[in-house]
Amino acid sequence: MSAVDSRPLIAHVVYRFDIGGLENGVVNLLNRLPRERWRHAVVALTEATSFRARVQRDDVRFVELHKGPGHGIGLLPRLTRILRELAPDVVHTRNLAALEASPAAWLAGVPVRVHGEHGRDVGDLDGSSRKYRLVRRAYRPFVSHYVSVSRDLERYLVDAVGVAPARVTRIVNGVDTDMFRPASGGQRPDGCPFTGSDHWLIGTVGRLQAVKHQVLLAHAFVRMLELAPDLRDRLRLVIVGDGPLLPEIRAVLAAGSAQDLAWLPGARNDVPGILRALDVFVLPSLAEGISNTILEAMASGLPVVATEVGGNAELVAHGETGTIVPADDAGELAEALLAFAGDADAARAAGRAARARADRLFSLDAMVAQYAALYERLLQGRKSRAAAGSPLHATTGSH
Repeated sequence: MSAVDSRPLIAHVVYRFDIGGLENGVVNLLNRLPRERWRHAVVALTEATSFRARVQRDDVRFVELHKGPGHGIGLLPRLTRILRELAPDVVHTRNLAALEASPAAWLAGVPVRVHGEHGRDVGDLDGSSRKYRLVRRAYRPFVSHYVSVSRDLERYLVDAVGVAPARVTRIVNGVDTDMFRPASGGQRPDGCPFTGSDHWLIGTVGRLQAVKHQVLLAHAFVRMLELAPDLRDRLRLVIVGDGPLLPEIRAVLAAGSAQDLAWLPGARNDVPGILRALDVFVLPSLAEGISNTILEAMASGLPVVATEVGGNAELVAHGETGTIVPADDAGELAEALLAFAGDADAARAAGRAARARADRLFSLDAMVAQYAALYERLLQGRKSRAAAGSPLHATTGSH
C-alpha cells in the first residue's frame, strides 16, 4: 500500500495552455516551486498544446476539457467531478475566460480558490465594460483571494469589481535573467536575413492578435522611413509570432514599400536568441497586464519603447530604460524609435539600465517566492478556520 502524498496540490485552470505570457508564467511556477513541497495539475478548458513540453517536471497531470465557444455553464457538472477527483488544495484560475471554473471549485469543496487577473483583451481595453464588471462580481463569492499582476488591475478589482483590498495581492511577473541576457557579440538567429553589421533591428515578439496591435508597429516603421529616408539602408524590422494580424501587417509593409526590410518568421522557439539580436524592443499593445516580453527584453539589455497601457509604465522607466508613448499613435511611436536609432550611445545606455532594473526588481525567484508565500498563507488560514470550527467552504470574498 503506497503512502499518501501529503504535499498540497495546486490545480492551475487556464482557458488554453499554449504559447503566451500568462501560460509561460504558469510554466515558471510549475518548474520552480519546490518539488518537495508542492504538486501540480493543469486544467485547460479547451486544450493543452505541445507547449506543455516546457514543463520540466514529469509528475504534472494535464486535463483537457475541449470546451466549445461561449459560456461554459454546461461544463460545470463535468468540471466539478474532475476537481473532486483531483482533490486539489488550491485551485488557481487565471483571467476572465477561466473564472467560470471557480463555482466548480467551490462545489467540489476546494478550500482555497485563487483567481489571477493578468490583463485585458480587445473587448475591454480599459476595463470600462459594465458586462465584464458584472460577470466578475457574480463570480466574486466563489473566489477566496485575488492576484493582480499590476497596480492598474489591482485598482480595477477593488474599485470596479468591489473586491476588498485585503483580498487582493499584487505579484508582478518575474523574468529568468539567466536565460534572457545581453548579447556578447553580433549574433543573428537562424534564418534572419539581416546580417549586415550596420543593420539596426527594431523588433517585437508575441501573438499577432488585435490587442497586441503589431499593425501599429508596421505603420510606425513605414513612417520612420518617410521621416528619415536616409536610414533606409540601416533600419530593419523583426516581428516574431503567428496570428490573425499577419496578413494586415504584410499589407501595411507592402503599401509602404518596406516588405523587403522586414522579417516575419512566425512563431519561434529561440526567443532569447531573437531578443539578443535586436537593438530596440517595441510593445505596441492596446492593453496589457504586466508584459513578460517587456521583462525579457529588459533582461536582454534592450531599450524598450512601449505604449502607455496597463502595467507597461511600471516596468519601463521613461527616459531611463526606454520610452512610453501614447497607445495607437504611429507617429509618436516612430519619433521615439527614431530618437534611439539616431543615438546609439543613448540606446545602449538605456539597455544597460533596463538590464539592471530587471535584475533589481523583477527576478523570477522573487516572483515564485511571493506565490509560494501566498499559497502557504491561504492554506494556513484555511487550517486555522477549520480548527476554530468555521466551515471550509465559506468565503469572505463576497464583499
